[in-house]
Amino acid sequence: MTIDSHTKPTLAVIGGTGAEGSGLVFRWAAAGYPVIIGSRSREKALAVAAELGVELPPGSGRITGDENGAAAAAGDVVVLSVPYSAQAGTIAQIAEGCQGKVLVTVGVPLKPPKVSTVWRPEAGSAAEEAQAQLGPAVRVAAAFQNVSAAHLKDLSYEVACDILVTGDDKEAKAVASELAAAAGMFGIDAGPLANASVVEGLTALLIGVNIRHKIKSSGIRITGIARE
Repeated sequence: MTIDSHTKPTLAVIGGTGAEGSGLVFRWAAAGYPVIIGSRSREKALAVAAELGVELPPGSGRITGDENGAAAAAGDVVVLSVPYSAQAGTIAQIAEGCQGKVLVTVGVPLKPPKVSTVWRPEAGSAAEEAQAQLGPAVRVAAAFQNVSAAHLKDLSYEVACDILVTGDDKEAKAVASELAAAAGMFGIDAGPLANASVVEGLTALLIGVNIRHKIKSSGIRITGIARE
């Protein structure tokens, strides 16, 4: 499913109470998408939805909240934005509601305490693990791994980081790229899901850059591609 500009799909953002997830929720709602925040706690999801809703500009999509399984079942597109340590358990909660849908995973496998050093799980990437756990009926794309959460809720802030999108399904990657555009970012097809290991590794690299240069929002830009 590509996204119809006239009838925007409902986005279920699992982990939408966290810094990255809530920032993306805010930008997508501001772009007119109805969004359901998913959390282990329905009460927490509803509270964050209410907080974000107060700050939205006129004409925005509605933000609601629910527990993870119900949110995933109600969404047309599912976005997974949880820490790697919670990924397997969260997927177990939402797998049934994701069947037949596109899931965009934002997760990165970081291994404390050395989060600025690249570490890869046995499957190669968190995205590949998600695809294996969800099964072939769920079309997984990986995106938004390298974007800092620092300024996402500031709609006037221009995000200078490109969104590298990986996946084995063209339509899933197209959905992720369109969501990038809706959030004011530029999505780039970065190849199959196996390439997610490289994109995820860049996050650890960028964390190190931020630390060493005392900044908060370093990012990746790809040169040579024409931009609208």
